[in-house]
Amino acid sequence: MASQKAAAAFKKYTVQPTGLYARINRLFAVDPGRSTGVPLNPQFRNPPPGAQDPNAYDDPVTLPAADLAENPYWKRDVRRRYPRLSTVTQADVVGLLEVGSKVAPRVELIGEAGQKQLVEVRSEGEKGLAAFFEKEKALAKDVLGPGGMPPLPSGLHLMDAEGMKRYELLDEQSYGADYPCRTFQ
Repeated sequence: MASQKAAAAFKKYTVQPTGLYARINRLFAVDPGRSTGVPLNPQFRNPPPGAQDPNAYDDPVTLPAADLAENPYWKRDVRRRYPRLSTVTQADVVGLLEVGSKVAPRVELIGEAGQKQLVEVRSEGEKGLAAFFEKEKALAKDVLGPGGMPPLPSGLHLMDAEGMKRYELLDEQSYGADYPCRTFQ
């Protein structure tokens, strides 16, 4: 009974062959109860796809989410935390060396005198670090390494004066003597 209802359902929505072709279809069909797949005319979509002008459609806009100028993808995407670039210019470094930071201030900036000093530091920082170090020789000795060279990046300080690496391999970190693998120290 259920199969008859299912058969009636596909006959209701699709075009079925009639006459001689219906008999031939039933004779050669693998599954005579299967639909032809051709929909009836009243079942077509109205309006058909492509009939409306795409320029006439107004896309609904939700503000502020749709405002791409003030809503970049890295702020919207909560699945990832994108790294944000931070740059430090020579003017910033001169300001940090002369005045300090908010966490570790070198000079107390109070009132209008502090504002004037910040403006002076900003204008002096535009000249660059070389001009600042020429003026402040004592500070340059504190910041720069021996011979006036800048500090080394982390990891490069592991060599001694002869250029040999200063690390020792502990016994816990190496293979034992009975293991068929050589350890170079």
